[in-house]
Amino acid sequence: MTTFRKSTPLRRMLLRAITQAALGSVLTLAASQAAHAATVGTWTHPVPTHYRISSPYGVRGTWQAGHHTGIDLAVRAGTRVGSVGAGTVVLAKRSGAYGKAVTIRMNDGHYTLFGHLSRITVHRGQKVRARTRLGYTGATGRATGPHLHFEVRTSRHYGSDINPLTYLAQHGVRLTSHTLAR
Repeated sequence: MTTFRKSTPLRRMLLRAITQAALGSVLTLAASQAAHAATVGTWTHPVPTHYRISSPYGVRGTWQAGHHTGIDLAVRAGTRVGSVGAGTVVLAKRSGAYGKAVTIRMNDGHYTLFGHLSRITVHRGQKVRARTRLGYTGATGRATGPHLHFEVRTSRHYGSDINPLTYLAQHGVRLTSHTLAR
């Protein structure tokens, strides 16, 4: 049997404080979950299909930087390539060893580079968001087969590269070295 005791000012004050604290916690949790969901929804993989990381970031080699400055995603030639997030296209043309390439200045100030494309579908100055089609994979420039070279830089200059897997993970996007179906 439940008994109800007479409400006192102290009980009412405590009940109000507990209710407000609980409601505040729920609202804070809901807001942080919504913010995380919004961030994850505005970032994505560079290719929307099966891929394999054929060359990881940082591998020593004959590149000018002395190491691989991005990751290579082995995919079929002609696979659609999309922006991983929002930004502005600062380069969309042939670019030396990268072949046909697109570079985007992301809204967070970093630069993403997509190299060895067979075709480019954006132009310099164009605003893009996650999933905006940039072009299609190929083997232009210094490439041994069709793949996407994906690179992230802290500035536009060669040699300012950072690990693209870490960068994407900070935005809620995970790329693994295993084949991924999305």
